[in-house]
Amino acid sequence: MSNSRFARPLYHLIDAKGQVIGRLASRISPILQGMHKPNYCPNFDCGDHVVVINAASAKFTGKKFLDKRYYWHTGYPGGIRSRTPRELINYKPEEMIRHAVLGMLPKNRLRKRRARKLHIYPQDRHLHEDELPPGSPSILG
Repeated sequence: MSNSRFARPLYHLIDAKGQVIGRLASRISPILQGMHKPNYCPNFDCGDHVVVINAASAKFTGKKFLDKRYYWHTGYPGGIRSRTPRELINYKPEEMIRHAVLGMLPKNRLRKRRARKLHIYPQDRHLHEDELPPGSPSILG
């Protein structure tokens, strides 16, 4: 493979304040996969890191905030559990965006590696100030 595919991945800052979660996820997913780069290769992880801030301020359209349910299973018999976004926003607001983005990534061996490049924070404070290029504006917002 060429050396350009092994270039150091960049960091992109995305502000989720007031953004619709599904539309936000559809813009994050190609960045994680590297589809925005000219050297994109579907069988190689050439994507960049994405830092999402203000995840607690993202919104849903319609009545999804009240009606949508996030399901998981505990592993025990009868252990199906669920939460609405209204309950989840108080517990882990970043999980709503993570769930939407992971649903848009291809279900293959690279999925876990690409998911590790997604960094979501509920407020505007994050730990990636050093990795961001100086003076870089957010992509969305």
